[in-house]
Order: sequence, then structure tokens, then C-alpha cells
Amino acid sequence: MTVALNRLIVRSRPLSRSSILIPVVVGVALGSASPALASAQVCKGTLLQLQVRESGSSATDRFRFSLGLQAEAASKEAAMALLNQRLDRARQSLKPLTLGALNIPAPRSYSYGGGNSSNTKLERATTGIGGEVSRDNYDALIQLAGRLPGVRLQGMTSLASSRGGESLEDQLLKQALKEGRRRAKVAASALGLGRVDLFRINQRGRDVRPVAYEAARMSQPTFRPDEAPKPTRSLSVGLDYCLR
Repeated sequence: MTVALNRLIVRSRPLSRSSILIPVVVGVALGSASPALASAQVCKGTLLQLQVRESGSSATDRFRFSLGLQAEAASKEAAMALLNQRLDRARQSLKPLTLGALNIPAPRSYSYGGGNSSNTKLERATTGIGGEVSRDNYDALIQLAGRLPGVRLQGMTSLASSRGGESLEDQLLKQALKEGRRRAKVAASALGLGRVDLFRINQRGRDVRPVAYEAARMSQPTFRPDEAPKPTRSLSVGLDYCLR
């Protein structure tokens, strides 16, 4: 797993022996964006505040798909009846390939055409089908969507696996702490100081962004899950050091 790093020092503030009250983190909880404030210490030296941001791609083991389904007929009732037939066929065909339940919103219908004698007025009924599919059935679902009448593949979204996401987050946090300490040592050396103490860790936020693999980009006869864009994860950590 390759992790692309993007880091930034926000500010460094020398305080020339003045006493500063700084919150201390006893433990860092990966599920919380706010630090645990347990006690306070005094920095008799230079307070260095860093903002470190790490980002990278995450492993994926499933995909969220979105299908559009429509039917057309001369009347609203006929269009809805045809839509129901196509929906029933789609359900039966998709069931062996999908993970969990399908998401199907209520249908809607509208009229179009009929502007002149050569343009017949029709009723169109539409709905959608959403769900998740495993890596093994990734290509099979795409191919099936192309064969079902009235069905259009609107997109596939890569989803981060729970194990892969946690592993990457741990790696990003370690990288952020390592980079923060390296920068703090550089600053201490430049100031002629020899001691670097980490006083505070603030995991300001984390973000997992699923990546859509749109149908417009699918042009090869066989679609491989390894070629789908991977979800990305980012981690931002605020670090306070006391340099002495």
C-alpha cells in the first residue's frame, strides 16, 4: 500500500522562558476528533505548534452500484406495468450477485413528446436500483446491467474495506507522529536546544472519501476491480512540542 504524504507546519512560536499552560493528551482515540484533556504541564521554553496532514489510498473489497430503470408506453398505467415487469426481472437477475438488500426508491412517471402530429405523446416511468457487489462479481454485474431491458448503469463506487481502512489510518497516524517529531528536532537544533517533549496531540479530523467509477469511463469488454479508483483516506493531526 503506497501512502502519499502531504504535510504542513502551521506555526512556530518562541516564548523565551515564559510559563505556558498546555493541555496534555493521555491517550489518542482514533475514533475521536477532539483530544482527551487529563492534566496540565508547564512549558518553560519554546512552544512549537505543528499541523501535519497525511493521505493515502485504501484497499477496497466491495463496490456500491447505481442502476437506472425506465419503461415507456402510451399510457401511465401501461408504463408502470412495464416498469414493474422489468423491475421484477432485474431483482431476480441481480440477487445472486449482490451483497445484502437492494435499495429501490418509489417510481415516478411523466409525459414527453406530443409537440406535433409526427411526435407521439408517451408516458415514461422510472426508478433506480442500488446495492453493493463484491470484487468477484464486479464485472458480472456490469455485464448484466448491459443486458437487462430498460436498465442503465449509472456508476460504480469503490468502498474502503473496514480492515484496509483501519490499517491505513494506523499507518497515517504513525507517519504523522514521526514527521512531527522530525520537524520538532530540526526546529530545536536551529534554536540551539537539545530537548524535544511532545505535550499535546489533537487529531483534528479524518476523512474517508469513496471514489465513483462512472459508467462513462467503462469502455473495455471486461472490467477488472483492480482497475477501479481506490478510496482515499486523509488524517490531520495538530502537535504541540516544548523545546528546551
